Amino acid sequence: MNRGLILKFENLIQLRAACRQLRTLSCRKVYRAQWKPVRSSARPVWSVHPYPQFWQKDKLISVALLQRRHLATKEEAKKKKKKMPLSKGEVEIRQKMTIEELAQAMGKDIDHVYEALLYTDVNLDSLEPDSVLYEDHIKLIVKKSGMKYKSAKLKEEKERENTDAVKRPPADPAVLTPRPPVVTILGHVDHGKTTLLDSLRKTQVAAMEAGGITQHIGAFLVHLPSGEKITFLDTPGHAAFSAMRARGTHVTDIVILVVAAEDGVMQQTIESIEHAKNAGVPLILAINKCDKPEADPERVKKELLAYDVVCEEFGGDVQAVNISALKGENLMVLAEATVALAEMLELKADSTGLVEGTVIESRKDKGKGPVTTAIIQRGTLRKGCVLVAGKTWAKVRFMFDENGKAVDAASPGIPVEIMGWKEVPSAGNEILEVESEQRAHEVVSWRTYVEQQERMKRDVEVIEAKQREHRMEYEKKQQKLAHLTWRQKKAVLYKTNKHLLFSKPKERTEMDKNVLPVIVKGDVDGSLEAILNILDSYDADDECKLDIVHFGMGDISETDISLAEAFNGVVFGFSVKANESIKRLAAKKGIKIKLHNIIYKLIEDLKDELNSRLPPSVVENTIGEASVLDIFSVTVGKNKIPVAGCRVQKGLLDRKMKFKLIRKGDVIWKGSLSSLKHHKDDVQVIKTGMDCGLSLDKYIEFAIGDEIICYEENQVQQTTSWDPGF
Repeated sequence: MNRGLILKFENLIQLRAACRQLRTLSCRKVYRAQWKPVRSSARPVWSVHPYPQFWQKDKLISVALLQRRHLATKEEAKKKKKKMPLSKGEVEIRQKMTIEELAQAMGKDIDHVYEALLYTDVNLDSLEPDSVLYEDHIKLIVKKSGMKYKSAKLKEEKERENTDAVKRPPADPAVLTPRPPVVTILGHVDHGKTTLLDSLRKTQVAAMEAGGITQHIGAFLVHLPSGEKITFLDTPGHAAFSAMRARGTHVTDIVILVVAAEDGVMQQTIESIEHAKNAGVPLILAINKCDKPEADPERVKKELLAYDVVCEEFGGDVQAVNISALKGENLMVLAEATVALAEMLELKADSTGLVEGTVIESRKDKGKGPVTTAIIQRGTLRKGCVLVAGKTWAKVRFMFDENGKAVDAASPGIPVEIMGWKEVPSAGNEILEVESEQRAHEVVSWRTYVEQQERMKRDVEVIEAKQREHRMEYEKKQQKLAHLTWRQKKAVLYKTNKHLLFSKPKERTEMDKNVLPVIVKGDVDGSLEAILNILDSYDADDECKLDIVHFGMGDISETDISLAEAFNGVVFGFSVKANESIKRLAAKKGIKIKLHNIIYKLIEDLKDELNSRLPPSVVENTIGEASVLDIFSVTVGKNKIPVAGCRVQKGLLDRKMKFKLIRKGDVIWKGSLSSLKHHKDDVQVIKTGMDCGLSLDKYIEFAIGDEIICYEENQVQQTTSWDPGF
């Protein structure tokens, strides 16, 4: 046979085998099976061929088969991908991620994270978008979402350098110069403290005070005829202002304790003595209102012995002066006693170098902006000085004395009003002068950073405590489901928590009726602090929750009205105003604005608002009582109905009212009567001493001796159990 024909025949057989292999691969369901070349029966395919073109054809066939196999593998991968979806790349996770941060890292919305959390022990009801998640929960959420995770590399944070401002070292005694004493007047409410200062300063401060009660602290410089100067701090005597009295004693040198001669020692008198003792400040006793017929100064001195306040006549070291602030009697004697004590204390200060002081009061003035009243304790304050207090700073623009007169400098012991603050500092903050505005920024930045770190630490502790609590609850639930398979457990958990998807925190807009949201505005920081301290004592959340939405200083603004509208709240203002446009806007939106100048009236108004949010309680008023003397039954159709033969012992039975059946002291039924008869006649009312037969609207067997009570229900407005203490 011709050799050329034989070679052609072999190639045809090989091509046929390759086609058969392709056909087999296309029909197979499993594409990863290895392809094996089919051998020709005539000659082996690996025999040497003298013609290279035939081998090229064979290579083309092999390449085609390899491509077919590659396509088959890709299709198989696609099918597997459909069964278990995997996201491209990996989710970078880290410890203490919030829900919002995790959603962003996954490229999902927050709802997706909430849905994944249904399968965990986390209580969804307590979660917010900024809630921190455990690391195992984060990993589980990523896995449930069909993704992979990798831990983020922790960045080693360099320890931030402390750039805070601090006080200077103690001054050299050689540079110290005498300074005026700082005297704080303490005592019970309405014992005459403001009237005493008024008499000393010859101004009508008391007449301007709302209700005759000092509403916030004031600092005044009094010039005596002898040429001596005394700085007085007038603190409120009201129970609400305990923190302000404590703050006043910490910047003072001498305390004048004012006690009314006719009232004697009262609650705030005792508290004032404690403040003075804690601060280590000497006392001078001023027994006021000695001009009244019922005045008994000796009784006051004896009462004070029980509190370790021993007057000089009893062998102690406390000077006692009988005065009448209203008539001006013995005021100079009191001033001389104060000056004498100050000389004994040898009060001196360094009037050079950087300024140090204390914020006595702060407020936001409409024309001046943030303003503080301060006592300078070291250095001399001048215009242009850069000051730091708390987390704010100031470049002093103007300074004023207690009469509103501009001053150029303030030396130690002098009270002064400072303008130029960027924000309102808190009363009690320490004032320190720094070299430049840049340095002031550094100090404020450091203090803000420290506060943030402390807040984060507290938040993490609270979150971890809540999560431990939720984990314990979860473990208890799991113990109850221990007999179920894991599939059944998941189904039960999902059904239990499914409704929470429709009340996620970001969608909770409905306000509970038993919640009173309030916006509180005050004239100065100290007044606002006093109000917030009272509200902190609120302990009746089980009756009505008190929610302080916002608080601040200054007059009522449009923002306050918008907040009150959003939260269905009430705006309370203390010694502030609301202009006509704000009042019209509030009336249009149905927002209440409560303005007060006396603190206890504001709290009483707040209690009334709390009472209005409480649901009314139902009170039962008994109208009549009857005793069951006999029992029988009547047949109506196919049913037997129990009937009680009764005698009215007290009041009357009115069929329109409600009834209850009492047996041996227990209420076994409440409802209405289906029938009430007297001598076979249907009646509406049975009076005392009359007999009757009655049946109930429910099948209940009577017993001789049962009591039938006729009553009516009345709704009575509840009152809060919260007691603010005054």
